[in-house]
Amino acid sequence: MKNISQIVELKIELRQFADLSVGFVPTMGALHQGHISLIERAKKENDIVVVSVFLNPTQFDNKNDLTNYPSSLKDDIVILEKLNVDYLFTPSYGEMYPDDFTYKIEETSFSKKLCGKSRKGHFSGMLTVVMKLLNIIKPVRAYFGEKDRQQLLLIRGMVDAFFMDIKIVASPTVRESNGLAMSSRNRRLSSDDKKNADLFPVLLKSKKSDSEIIDELNKSGFRTDYVETLDGIRYGAVFLSNIRLIDNVEI
Repeated sequence: MKNISQIVELKIELRQFADLSVGFVPTMGALHQGHISLIERAKKENDIVVVSVFLNPTQFDNKNDLTNYPSSLKDDIVILEKLNVDYLFTPSYGEMYPDDFTYKIEETSFSKKLCGKSRKGHFSGMLTVVMKLLNIIKPVRAYFGEKDRQQLLLIRGMVDAFFMDIKIVASPTVRESNGLAMSSRNRRLSSDDKKNADLFPVLLKSKKSDSEIIDELNKSGFRTDYVETLDGIRYGAVFLSNIRLIDNVEI
């Protein structure tokens, strides 16, 4: 595996694979089994696989969340090497944002709902960095997990709106043994919080109404951002000891 941090160098490397399929898995690091499932699928469906590790500051509306976000690049590299990833892209902020985020992608409808209601600018930062990464790597396929379904749908919409010849591939949510959707943020949960967290997916899957679920979550030690059902999908976001957890289920 080659670890590259410069855009120009990565572009030069990937030019030699113009006749091959390139699969891309973007991450913010602190890799877990959910990321691994995406990478394994990318390996099966493409000739070359690129994984990026870039903790994107423009999608954080809370500085403390950015500061406390788990980081484990050395461990991530070990995982990626075992998976036989071809390229790891680890750019700096200056490399990705030479304009210092003067130019950005803005979606004006779905991004204002659900997570977008309480996380001002989050989706603009996310879409902008994904657009940049897709333009740099130019993959045939890019892989995203269904746990972040709102993100997934916004990325698909962006790719369609800008006529980008890239297939956005969705993979099912990978869950902990207690049913909690896997997330890098789960590492920050205490042992007691982990025991309590399993109530979140259980309630989302229940036959209770959205408002009933919110009431029960709040009574059980969670601080609920939202529980809302749209187009047959129930979305939820909660805080447990100030750690934000999101999930969604078909109902």
